[in-house]
Amino acid sequence: MILVVGLGNPGREYSLSKHNIGFMVLDELSERLGVGLDRVGFTSVYGEALVGQKRIVLLKPQTYMNRSGKAISEFVRFFKILTGDVISVYDEMDLPLGSLKIKAGGGSAGHKGVESIINSLGDDGFIRVRVGIGKHAQKSENVNHVLSRFKKEEKKIVDDALKRAADAVLEIIAMGVDSAMNKFNRKPDSNMN
Repeated sequence: MILVVGLGNPGREYSLSKHNIGFMVLDELSERLGVGLDRVGFTSVYGEALVGQKRIVLLKPQTYMNRSGKAISEFVRFFKILTGDVISVYDEMDLPLGSLKIKAGGGSAGHKGVESIINSLGDDGFIRVRVGIGKHAQKSENVNHVLSRFKKEEKKIVDDALKRAADAVLEIIAMGVDSAMNKFNRKPDSNMN
């Protein structure tokens, strides 16, 4: 079983915020795979699909971002999923808007959701698909920045990033993390359709 986790905050007021880009990528994946995220459990909503011969679970924790690890660790322990078979998708301020960065293992880089996963699993060996949201020019505005919505003029870049992030997750599942890193760890091409 492979667990794909989108990080975000529950509630309508956060649904379109930059911090919820992980949820948005899971929505893209659920649509492509024909999976409803309609099962409730482990303080999450989730759905299952078969991709090739692999059983995939798409999971959105319904805790707040900084407590995401609790829901994920409960799911991982119950289904005995290996940490290396957990793929987390989340926003990254240190990447330009629309960029992707994939890696396996490492620290949290200050991301509270990732920090929660590491602390709850007691292991940092999960795969990360980081989706760039850029950062505010003033550091003091970063909280407001991540909780704000994307601007109208950013919509095409964000839509492309959601599609590429979903492609990256499917590449990880089909071909492995190294193949996905080689294919997606580059700046978005401004001529992409």
